[in-house]
Amino acid sequence: MCFVPSSGSEAGREKDSIMGDTLEFNEIYQEVKGSWNDGRLRFSKQNVVYKSNKTGKVDSIPAGELNLAQWRRVCLGHGIKLGTSTGHVYKYDGFRDTDFEKISEFFKANYKMELTEKDMCVKGWNWGTAKFSGPLLSFDVNDNTAFEIPLSNVSQCATGKNEVTLEFHQNDDTEVSLMEVRFYVPPSQADERQESVEAFAQNVLSKADVIQATGDAVCIFKELQCLTPRGRYDIRIYPTFLHLHGKTFDYKIPYTTVLRLFLLPHKDQRQMFFVISLDPPIKQGQTRYHFLILLFSKEEDINLTLNMNEDDVERRFEGKLNKNMSGSLYEVVSRVMKALVNRKITVPGNFQGHSGAQCITCSYKASSGLLYPLERGFIYVHKPPVHLRFEEISCVNFARGTTTTRSFDFEIETKQGNQYTFSSIEREEYGKLFDFVNAKKLSIKNRGFKEGMKGNIDEYSDSDEDQHDAYLERMKAEGKIREEGNDSDESDGESDESFNPGEEDDDIAEEYDSNASASDSSDEGDDSEDESSKKKKAKKVVKEKKERKERKPRKEKKQKDTGGPKRPMSAYMLWLNSSRERIKAENPGISITEISKKAGEMWRQLGKDEKEEWETKAGEAKRLYDKAKKEYKESGGGSTSSTKKESKKSASKKEEKKRKSAGGDKDKERGGNDSFKSKEFIETSESSSDSDHKSKSKRKKESDEEEEEAESTPANSEEDSD
Repeated sequence: MCFVPSSGSEAGREKDSIMGDTLEFNEIYQEVKGSWNDGRLRFSKQNVVYKSNKTGKVDSIPAGELNLAQWRRVCLGHGIKLGTSTGHVYKYDGFRDTDFEKISEFFKANYKMELTEKDMCVKGWNWGTAKFSGPLLSFDVNDNTAFEIPLSNVSQCATGKNEVTLEFHQNDDTEVSLMEVRFYVPPSQADERQESVEAFAQNVLSKADVIQATGDAVCIFKELQCLTPRGRYDIRIYPTFLHLHGKTFDYKIPYTTVLRLFLLPHKDQRQMFFVISLDPPIKQGQTRYHFLILLFSKEEDINLTLNMNEDDVERRFEGKLNKNMSGSLYEVVSRVMKALVNRKITVPGNFQGHSGAQCITCSYKASSGLLYPLERGFIYVHKPPVHLRFEEISCVNFARGTTTTRSFDFEIETKQGNQYTFSSIEREEYGKLFDFVNAKKLSIKNRGFKEGMKGNIDEYSDSDEDQHDAYLERMKAEGKIREEGNDSDESDGESDESFNPGEEDDDIAEEYDSNASASDSSDEGDDSEDESSKKKKAKKVVKEKKERKERKPRKEKKQKDTGGPKRPMSAYMLWLNSSRERIKAENPGISITEISKKAGEMWRQLGKDEKEEWETKAGEAKRLYDKAKKEYKESGGGSTSSTKKESKKSASKKEEKKRKSAGGDKDKERGGNDSFKSKEFIETSESSSDSDHKSKSKRKKESDEEEEEAESTPANSEEDSD
């Protein structure tokens, strides 16, 4: 049984093109451990090339090695099975029925071979014949294949009395995974029963991906620093897999799972990153490591001897490796890995940042790291590592930093809809990064951003002190106001005045400061300073009075008339009141705020006809409200509001006078109790009490002036409010 995703519409699902000697197809699927990965397939005279859209991995089959081509009806329409003389089998699905003629003619003309049609068995029988053909285990019923098992997916093989059990590697990308399959091997003769089971198991294990550390390692690297997974590991190099041996965990990594190799210089120019991209990833509990990152020091050297004969080394590696090698540790490790994995090592291209390094310092998911612009993509190290190919990038965006103006964010959006934000990049890196992205012809969302950024760089490039500071600007403005209020010749006493930026009224703060200086001068007994301070105080008081006279009277708020008719509800509110219970019933346990959000979405989705019904009701309610309001005004409603205001004002003034008189009596009582104070207290508090009495009398005068102004303005304010 097979579970596959929907293949989409027939028109937009696939595009094929014939360009001279090539035949290309889009959205062709390849099965990888139970997961269908789409990609692009191209037939040419020289080879057959398939490129996966998910991983970017390229499978190239030379045309001279093809010895099998079958056309089959499969779950995703039609598929092609290709076999090579080296024993490899490739299967590609997703073709249409009409593609058979084009592909068959192309194979005859270019590959000189027939594309044969092969029927699959759909009877559903569970007994048949097991055939081992290369890397596949085929289960046939009446010479027709019922299903095939790639033996490279087998992780374990166990035998019983008459049974063979196969267990499979799990793929995290699949919703449904095949765990195991059991084959019953019937006994033919008593002597041969056990031999047939063992022979079946041996055939499976010979092609299965079961890692067994048999034999000696080619070489061993001791105590290498690994960033992911974190720790110190001994790396043992075997002919077919890589063994990481640590204090807590062991990992065995087949070379077939290695996608790419990267050698990246650190920004400090003293260390090197060696990155191994893996698919499928290695597992540690629920954690998946898609990248193996090693960190080397450039100064660390090694002398390495391979555990092989010189003839075997020459025959196996064809001059890529020598039996005895020496040099920097990172160079030797990368050279050995390149030869065994048979993959190219990717290094940074021509990009150079503002500091001359080939990377950019940035943050991703609150962790600081390095972003390397490569010739065909971006890679970020190290936590978490991210590799983005240009062909899977939809667009990029340059955004201003959220915390400071001296940095910006670099956002990358993929064609699958994922977004990666690399933040806290220095502004000096912007020009280099923009030119690099532009040269690679990537789509940039905000094209006009570069000019604005360059202007800002010139403006704010000196230091952090030149940045716009709202608090500093306010301090400067308040300082100018203070200078205008003071004379040009300032005295020594005023230079010690304190400024409180928290005060909202500048005039009150200035008055307070002048009083403080006056009291200090009186204590010191300096007559000249006292006279100058009194003159300045008089000038300030005059200025305050002028400013108060120039102020316009505030308009008083209209008091709500509780006796009048209520305002009508809008169409939305009428609809909400009628629909609230229905929303609660459809969404049990919903909160009040969620009801409002849900109702807003439902109201926007209503059609014009449904909204028109409620708008008609709202219009009718508005008409009734206007009629009721008119009748209410004609009957004298709302006319008593002005008299109520005047009575409230007079009552409040009387209460204020009572409070002031009571406060004066209390002051007198406090003054009468001076006889109980000690002589030392009277001497020390004499000057402060005098200044307090002066300030209180001055505040009383100002409040009386405000009352006089207020009594002259209520008639105008009431007329305006009406």
